[in-house]
Amino acid sequence: MLRKQIEIKRHLFNETSHSPSLVDIVGEEQLGDVVDFCFIENPYFPDEKLLQNLQDKLREVIKAYPSSNPKLAQQDLAAVVHIKPEYLILGNGATELITIIQNNFVEEMGIPIPTFSEYIEKVQNLEKVKMFQLPADKQYQLDLDEYAEWLVDEKLSSALIINPGNPTGQLLSIEKITGFLKRMQHLKLVLVDESFIDFAGDEIPSLMPMVEQFQNLIIVRSMSKHCGVPGLRLGYCCSANQYYLQQIKNALPVWNINTLAEYFLTQLKDTDVEYHNARKHVISDVQELYEALCKISGYDVYSSNSNFILLKIKFEMSAYELQMKLLQDFGVYVRDCSNKIGLDDKHIRIASKGRDKDQLLIHALKTVAATLH
Repeated sequence: MLRKQIEIKRHLFNETSHSPSLVDIVGEEQLGDVVDFCFIENPYFPDEKLLQNLQDKLREVIKAYPSSNPKLAQQDLAAVVHIKPEYLILGNGATELITIIQNNFVEEMGIPIPTFSEYIEKVQNLEKVKMFQLPADKQYQLDLDEYAEWLVDEKLSSALIINPGNPTGQLLSIEKITGFLKRMQHLKLVLVDESFIDFAGDEIPSLMPMVEQFQNLIIVRSMSKHCGVPGLRLGYCCSANQYYLQQIKNALPVWNINTLAEYFLTQLKDTDVEYHNARKHVISDVQELYEALCKISGYDVYSSNSNFILLKIKFEMSAYELQMKLLQDFGVYVRDCSNKIGLDDKHIRIASKGRDKDQLLIHALKTVAATLH
């Protein structure tokens, strides 16, 4: 029996640099017919027990103001990331903090591309940004030695590193980044985005334990990705630079974190074991998905240390055309990366959704490639 084609509101793709939400483009009535491999998440966390706790608390928390003392939430987070709470600032998603940091501290910044689009779009004056094009023939891998030389040649005062990279998923070792930071101590700011670092290994290779060594370092992390709670809008930054911390605090509105998000933070310590089991499950799933994708002809598959994988299409179809075909004919929604500056129109990004659902994606990609490659 032929599968019913998914009806798509295609015009919505032209109205945002991010991918439109699945419910917006297919509607509530078709949601059950589509699997969202575009949205990057942890499908195993929060678990059912924690979700039930949040549901049970809902009536109480939506009738209450959040705390006006951010130190309390910082302490809840610090208990699981094992850093001094005074080095942490919570934001209404990482994007709130990214915007504040760029608008308050950046004079001119080097940004390796392709990258997460917010780092370019949230700069008020694009003359403050200089882009460092990563080499396509090396799968857009960032060479920190070349980047450091370029920053010096361009006389830039700030630098961005995303680790693991977005959209590539490629990981830079702690040794390489600390070497870069030692070389770049003359910079006013080095902003390191670690939003996907929890999927980089069983032991999380974060820079946060070394934050006291580098006064020009700010680390930004999104909890949407590794905790699987984008609707709660939780992100945080970490720095030992008291001036930066105070300026970010001054720029934040009171009650920038909602009450349900605050309650979620209080649950992190008691669910830490479950969280780490969940993220390790994701790591295993991504490795299995990567191995399966490598067996399909028609795509170059980028190795990844995140919970997503970047693919390059080798047959005569653009990323947008493939995205639409997968969505309409197979009920599979992937990320078209064509609008990422520095990338061509032949790349899609996919997030693992667990081994059973990943099989749907593998089948769809294989079927399309077999007819066109």
